[in-house]
Amino acid sequence: MTLRIEVLTIFPTMVEGFLGESLIGKARQSSLLDLRVHDLRSAAVDPHRSVDDAPFGGGAGMVLAPDPVFGAVEKVEPVRPLYLLSPGGRRFTQDTARELAHARPGFSLLCGRYEGVDQRVVDHLVDDELSIGDFVLAGGEAAAFVVIEAVARLVPGVLGNEASTEEESFAEGLLEYPQYTRPAEYRGWSVPEVLRSGDHGRIARWRRAQALARTRARRPDLIERRGGLTDDEVRLLQEHGYPDSSPGKATERPSAP
Repeated sequence: MTLRIEVLTIFPTMVEGFLGESLIGKARQSSLLDLRVHDLRSAAVDPHRSVDDAPFGGGAGMVLAPDPVFGAVEKVEPVRPLYLLSPGGRRFTQDTARELAHARPGFSLLCGRYEGVDQRVVDHLVDDELSIGDFVLAGGEAAAFVVIEAVARLVPGVLGNEASTEEESFAEGLLEYPQYTRPAEYRGWSVPEVLRSGDHGRIARWRRAQALARTRARRPDLIERRGGLTDDEVRLLQEHGYPDSSPGKATERPSAP
């Protein structure tokens, strides 16, 4: 069944441009994704199609007003759940992407702008809020691109090679192992011999060790979230030149041999 994603924004041409390119555009053309974009200004009633106003109580900037937002949502009746993209939302993770990829018929994204949206939109219109990280953007459109691409590549048929989603970063709570392609020698830097050996068992163990070491060095929080390293994982790291099994202590230098 086709996954439907709807986006409500004051910049529909910006969003349409993104949705027409690369894998997302191809998935849209092949009906793997039903992507719809709606202009929040379509419900504005004044001659200037205004969607914002000054905040009560004073303060810098403008706030996305409730009337055009409620009006646009009630006019187009986007598929639910409807998520507001906001710094105050729950963290969007790979697990969230998997959750949304299985949502049928789909979900919708509301892009905030300016200094935020009227709280009544949060309290009485949207179903939840999503945040892509602890930083502030000018608006929710860039966040919508992140959510759509992360979700879309988990939809069967979008990538073409389903194994890609099983071996990439965060698939098992780990960062992905290093990748190499031709040429085998470049400016004196060689591709690790094991990857050229043709021994798929050795390659799989090397990749697993690199994923563990890279995650332990760069994102020890992910290792902790998995409950630490198992005895087998500690032995695998030691086998590949990582003797220290303490989280955060591994370097990635042994990956080259």
